[in-house]
Amino acid sequence: MRKQTADQLREELVQVAHKLFQAGVMFKGEHANLSARLGEDQMVITRGGSIAKLEKEDFAIVNLDGTVVEGHVEPVLAEVIEMHAAVYRERPSVGGVIHNHAPHVTTFAIAHQPIPVVYEPLLRFGITEPIPVVPWAPRGSAESVGGIIEIVKSHPHLPALMLANHGLLAFGKTPLDTAQIVTTLDEAAELILNARLIGGEKPLPDAAFAQVVERMRQFAEKVMA
Repeated sequence: MRKQTADQLREELVQVAHKLFQAGVMFKGEHANLSARLGEDQMVITRGGSIAKLEKEDFAIVNLDGTVVEGHVEPVLAEVIEMHAAVYRERPSVGGVIHNHAPHVTTFAIAHQPIPVVYEPLLRFGITEPIPVVPWAPRGSAESVGGIIEIVKSHPHLPALMLANHGLLAFGKTPLDTAQIVTTLDEAAELILNARLIGGEKPLPDAAFAQVVERMRQFAEKVMA
């Protein structure tokens, strides 16, 4: 994983906020929380609820035990620090975490329905199983965080999950990678909802993932040649 300074991570997270708005995956309340891993045991995280006018000063540095070591966090964010920290502790490969209320994904979260893998671009992120829903519990509570940890552990290749009646939690190698996961998942959710108006989504072939991986490998070899 690349090593970046706190300032570099702040700049990347500001870029991520812009990309989320440009992609149309931010709901009307403009609420989200974004973080990036800083070294092995710290993270840079947004300190407030709205990310509409995010600037480099709008972040705090927090240890993965939840201790704020630089800056401050607003009460609305204090209860979600553990949600981010738990993912970083369980997944050393994760470099960025995003929680937001992407509108189409959140529709599935409210319905308590997993998002099926029927949209081929999801395969390119290694998503080969439905995006699950963590049972509802108060945000940031031991029950909620415990549900997140259970899914992160039992589904080691999934880069996202949904919080029942609430929204999306996505995690990737970098904050920018994670933003792309959010965007693609919301796109998939929208298309599935539309497909259900004309007969319902249809499954991909069983061999689709292996075939997509092989095609990606072939194109990568051509680029490197």
